Amino acid sequence: MKATREPVDQRMSLRAGWLMVVVCGALSVVVAAMAALNTALPEIAPALRASSDQMTWLIDGYTMTLAALLLPAGAIGDRFGRREILVGGLVVFAVASLLPIWMPDASLVIATRCLAGAAAAFIMPATLSLITSGLPTSKRALGVSIWAAVAGVGAIAGFFVTGVLLQFFGWHSIFVAFAASSILLAVLSCTIATSRDRDPQRFDVLGSVTSAAAVALVVLGLIEAPDRGWSDPVVIAAIVAGVALGVLFVMLQLRRSTVLLDVRLFGNRAFSAGSLSVLFQFFASFGAFYVVLQRLQLVFGYSPLQSAVALFPMVITVMAFALVGTWVAVRFNLRYVLTGGTAIIGVGMLLLGVVDYHEYWTLAVLLVVTSIGIGISSAPATTAIMTNTPDDDQGVGSAVNDTARELGAAIGIAVAGSIVAAGYSAHIGPVADRVTAATRAPEAGEHVRRSLAEALQVTAQIRPRDPQLAAAVAEQAQRAFITPMGQACTVLGGVLLVAAVVMLFLAPNRISDGAKSTPSRRQEAPPTL
Repeated sequence: MKATREPVDQRMSLRAGWLMVVVCGALSVVVAAMAALNTALPEIAPALRASSDQMTWLIDGYTMTLAALLLPAGAIGDRFGRREILVGGLVVFAVASLLPIWMPDASLVIATRCLAGAAAAFIMPATLSLITSGLPTSKRALGVSIWAAVAGVGAIAGFFVTGVLLQFFGWHSIFVAFAASSILLAVLSCTIATSRDRDPQRFDVLGSVTSAAAVALVVLGLIEAPDRGWSDPVVIAAIVAGVALGVLFVMLQLRRSTVLLDVRLFGNRAFSAGSLSVLFQFFASFGAFYVVLQRLQLVFGYSPLQSAVALFPMVITVMAFALVGTWVAVRFNLRYVLTGGTAIIGVGMLLLGVVDYHEYWTLAVLLVVTSIGIGISSAPATTAIMTNTPDDDQGVGSAVNDTARELGAAIGIAVAGSIVAAGYSAHIGPVADRVTAATRAPEAGEHVRRSLAEALQVTAQIRPRDPQLAAAVAEQAQRAFITPMGQACTVLGGVLLVAAVVMLFLAPNRISDGAKSTPSRRQEAPPTL
């Protein structure tokens, strides 16, 4: 009997491993695409003759569309089959990635980025729900840990791959690489098992529209806030309208018989603590990415590839501690893991804000401290969400997790970007006036006022004529950036320490907070090939 059971267990292990390889590959492509164009923008913008607003939306069109469509896309995956939705999303993602190669207009490329974001919204929830529905119960915590680690470091992978491609090829190679990877993964995805609801409810069209509009408007307001200012009418109107639609969405979900998301799930302490923890983790990590990458490239003088390599300590640390965090949370105590991890992130961010560092090794140590906290808390938070989501709603549960990530990232970038922009403007005035007087070119002074990146471009232009002035302007502009960067990190760290206190009271001791708050309404169809 023993001899006949061992090969079966081995085959199950190989099948589970292959599932993890395929879905984590798809996840990495989606997450890397969020970060890749940040590195390539200096080459793409001149080629497309993009304005400053268009440059912003070349990046943010993808993020906004992705965040807005996650919940409806997760529900569609539950209804029609998670593997089928994954394959379809990868095919559309490949097409959207190829189209910019033949488009000379920035507006058209922005449209393709929005299409890629829509495809990513179908891919991302499917990857996690395929893990939780396809792995044996004993392997799910490990599978979620690996998924969370890949999601956490995928942005750094995007920076690295883009840096390598730009080192040897033009910016078109980035889109070719994403398209080729997506097609390969679409083919490989056909070899894994699928799952879906056996008896799905009627699709909630009204809930889908209101949730998508609510998230899109909030993210739009957050994207525009650093440039326009938080008091700008467009920013206020977008955020207020988004919040109002969010309230309407909750009311609809509580009153209707067929719903997109059973909002009573948030009454489950583990589910709500996991969701809030994910939001704060990405609030801190993407806020840190925003300022640290600028410091590496504009102050340390690193190339895009060197900047990506400089973040590798974060990759190693997050991957290692994601496995440790889940093991401790499952075996011992979720509350202390989420609280401790969030507190460590907060301490790391505070140190980034108050330590005056001029060498890479000091920055690396501070990044490792922050990464330990992210690694410890990221996988347990996602596991708490998925463990307390009914089996027939795994796609929606995954979408909640992903939406929390996107909202947290958008808020973190908006807060950090606003603080840096305001602080830089407050300190750079005398420097810009000096440039204007020396060059007798008002536009040169305006460029210096806008950002450190543009200030360094101005210094490169005036260096042949007046090297002393160029060196002085570069040094003072860098100081004008470093001071508010420290303030931004301090604010992010303070928010995370407050969040740690919230976790201490909100999170339960066990990762499964008793029975799931809502019993399964339908039976889950078993995975099939």
